[in-house]
Amino acid sequence: MLFPFNDYWWFYAGFTAFVLMVLALDLGIFHKKAHEVSVKEASIWTGIWISLALTFNYLFYLYAHYRFSTHERYLSIPGFNADEQAKASALEFLTGFVVEKTLAVDNIFIFAVVFAYFGIPKIYQHRILFWGILGALVFRGAFVAMGSVLMQYHAVVIFFGGLLILTGIKMTFAGSEAQDLENNFVVKQLKKIFRVHPKIEGQHFFVKKDGLTYVTPLFLSLVFLELSDIIFAVDSVPAIFALTKEPLIVFTSNIFAILGLRSMYFMLAGIMDRFIYIKYGLAAVLIFVGLKMVWLNSAFDGKFPVTWSLGIITSLIGASIVASLINTKKSKISDSALILKKEGISHENG
Repeated sequence: MLFPFNDYWWFYAGFTAFVLMVLALDLGIFHKKAHEVSVKEASIWTGIWISLALTFNYLFYLYAHYRFSTHERYLSIPGFNADEQAKASALEFLTGFVVEKTLAVDNIFIFAVVFAYFGIPKIYQHRILFWGILGALVFRGAFVAMGSVLMQYHAVVIFFGGLLILTGIKMTFAGSEAQDLENNFVVKQLKKIFRVHPKIEGQHFFVKKDGLTYVTPLFLSLVFLELSDIIFAVDSVPAIFALTKEPLIVFTSNIFAILGLRSMYFMLAGIMDRFIYIKYGLAAVLIFVGLKMVWLNSAFDGKFPVTWSLGIITSLIGASIVASLINTKKSKISDSALILKKEGISHENG
């Protein structure tokens, strides 16, 4: 391990402090007043979060190169090349970031379903997602910590690799019907556990009525999103561990991908129905990453080339997006032609 926790605990602490500071600025200044996030605003913030991740990636490369070139811990390793290893570490971060961003598309669909079911107005959705992302950061940190221990065992690697493959296959053949939360087990249990207030009371998660405390639909949607993220983390965290064995890289790339999840949701919320083939791209990525864990890494002397991984993953997702857009364009042309044909027939009859 190039970045053991005992030597780099301060890096984790500094990075966590930076993330908390950014989130505090986000909610305390830029989104202090509840408002409906426009596509333009969301696009700008999406660009900011991605730019921050890429800037961190470059600074991480410079830092890794400095440490690898000067610290005796690395200089004593036979055949160790500081420049090549620094580039490899930075590329692993970038690949992990792309994978997590890709898999986060599933979260976005869940956001839309949950907000629609609980009837959450757009003006309050950012507040829910903010606290949801904050909780997700805590859970992801715990998952990375557990993964850094468990992934040292070959049997665990094979298990999660197989799980990713099965998840990808299931996603490929799953139907595209809209999800109905009315009969969802989690939703039913939440309503049994909490005293639920039927109405939304501004941006409050809790309200008091007749001396009793009630949770609002905002709180229920927040809890549901947190539980959903834990489920998604079972796929996403092992997927990044398939690309790198460094918990530091897994943690930072995961966190940066999650930070921009809110703005990506608001940017894509209105056009998600156009990406009809994206699930096949996501499924293919999961199957590929699973194959890396159970076979490809060992077939390539313990490490499948990270440059190949990045190329394959971006190609799979890119192909699914292009195919979706082409299909949508053809459908619009067909619909337009049908409308014109009907208008022509009506005109002749007139």
